[in-house]
Amino acid sequence: MRTSVGIVGGGPAGLLLARLLHRAGIDSVVLESRDRSYVERRQRAGILEQATADVLREAGAGARLDREGMVHDGIELRFDGRAHRVDFPSHTDGRRVVVYAQTEVVKDLIALQLADGGPLLFGAEARAVEGADSARPLVRYTHEGRERTLACDYVVGCDGFHGIAREAVPEALRTTYERTYPYSWLGILAEAPPAYDELIYAHSPRGFALASMRSPTVSRLYLQVPNGTDAADWPDGRIWDELDARFALRAEPGRRLVRGPVTQKSVLPMRGWVTEPMRHGRLFLAGDAAHIVPPTGAKGLNLAVADVVVLARALEQWYAHGSPAALDAYSGTCLRRVWRAQHFADSMTTTLHTEPDQTPFETRLQLARLDRIASGGHAAAELAADYTGFPLTTTG
Repeated sequence: MRTSVGIVGGGPAGLLLARLLHRAGIDSVVLESRDRSYVERRQRAGILEQATADVLREAGAGARLDREGMVHDGIELRFDGRAHRVDFPSHTDGRRVVVYAQTEVVKDLIALQLADGGPLLFGAEARAVEGADSARPLVRYTHEGRERTLACDYVVGCDGFHGIAREAVPEALRTTYERTYPYSWLGILAEAPPAYDELIYAHSPRGFALASMRSPTVSRLYLQVPNGTDAADWPDGRIWDELDARFALRAEPGRRLVRGPVTQKSVLPMRGWVTEPMRHGRLFLAGDAAHIVPPTGAKGLNLAVADVVVLARALEQWYAHGSPAALDAYSGTCLRRVWRAQHFADSMTTTLHTEPDQTPFETRLQLARLDRIASGGHAAAELAADYTGFPLTTTG
């Protein structure tokens, strides 16, 4: 099979890239190793920056987003037994975020691709990317029990941290930066209406907690736990009790979350990771294939969207005008945004979480940082601007 752009990975990055290329008149083929049911059930991020929501609308994937997505104008920080709300629009010239689960984004993009886009092959497992530094790269993959090849002008690896695309960049030419945090998140999905209208980020002597949501009837909640924690050691009742303890406020003694059946429970390690460069020859990396951020800052999906927007516009310039400038600038353009997101996510993470050997002095520094945000001014404005999204720069 032959195409202009071969896309390895049918998650949100690969699907959105295919959609953007289709609208620009550029053909592509998407190879996804899993079946459609699995892809549409993968639980991931749920916070869309203003720019991400706008891109999805422009791509034709905004109808259900606008109908079912929950627009949020702020977040609440809880610390030292008190609460403070950070209002986004007042600090950002009106920018907001939308709560809309990644699973729903994927469903919308799959439906569009199957309706009028290029080939989307489920159960197509990419084995290798060859000739990335040549004029005719190809992807070797298996599909329906047969070995096949996809010849391309360009290959884009949207296949995540465990994918094969990154391995096509010679080890001597790539540099990896990583930070592993000394704690994890125990996350649950619960059939219970959210107890709060917006997300709650809680700093507590017992550890961090986050109250999020997936819909008006489904809550998404997280607890900081030690690395190596087994979710089976946390029965539902213990999780709910611990959440209530970490969200407790002096002004609302005894208030509890709305409890309901826990439908999913898992432990998520916390880390930041970046590989550079994000391009080798005619191979480009996007999303989790190139970078992972700790989830505290809600940046993972949004960074993936920013990557493919930059790449789609660069490819459009190449095919329409023969200009390679934006393609050549792709890695540098994206990495500036990636490192800014890493800085924000790291700041949120280290401010809100309790280290295993944390001293009282370090705790006071965290509380001072949170109090500075609560006092308004520059610190609150910076958090609001970073949370709602950085400018979607598409050139170097």
